Amino acid sequence: MARVALVTGGSRGIGAAISKGLKAAGYKVAANYAGNDEAAQKFKAETGIPVFKWDVSSFEACAAGVKAVEAELGPVDVLVNNAGITRDGFFHKMTIEQWSAVINTNLGSLFNMTRPVIEGMRERSFGRIINISSVNGQKGQAGQVNYSAAKAGDLGFTKALAQECATKGVTVNAICPGYIATEMVMAVPKEVVDKRIIPQIPVGRLGAVEEIARCVVFLASDEASFITGSTLSANGGQYMI
Repeated sequence: MARVALVTGGSRGIGAAISKGLKAAGYKVAANYAGNDEAAQKFKAETGIPVFKWDVSSFEACAAGVKAVEAELGPVDVLVNNAGITRDGFFHKMTIEQWSAVINTNLGSLFNMTRPVIEGMRERSFGRIINISSVNGQKGQAGQVNYSAAKAGDLGFTKALAQECATKGVTVNAICPGYIATEMVMAVPKEVVDKRIIPQIPVGRLGAVEEIARCVVFLASDEASFITGSTLSANGGQYMI
């Protein structure tokens, strides 16, 4: 019987590629989204992947959303915590609203989404939790103190929960993408991409969303059962640890 995978922020960008990659690998996939109904319905029509709308920064909304997914598809076996936002600005000018929105969505959502599924995973002795962090959670980034703090927190969450679940058949891993050719990055002026971003990347190009999706598909597989608490850096050599 096909395993069920739930991808937050799963109808656009990297999340859409992850959803499609998991479906191609044989999973029953549910894609969560926050607010873009038009994009979500277009994604559903093109892929046949059901979409579910809720705010991952709300624990109550996540608990209800997981229940809706499980009622339609079955218990969640694979959770990909991909949803994220940016509210960039230098820290000395940052508002509490900018800070809280990013922390609650990019870090708080890991608790909100994982807590409703973790007991079932442990009881069934199988689970895959894959957290999409960022290269900027590893190295920091000026103008992104909120984002870098949240993404670094994702890595601590990953390592600690991996230790708690290691004997229960549940693995917890993180992926740290570098600059990926998403709508957000491609909206940056080409001159900036060519002269300021690409030179930072030793392989000399942006990553493709499908390259991140392939990392997720591997970590979700039975073949990755000995990998837990790990961080997979997919950044073209931009930052090496």
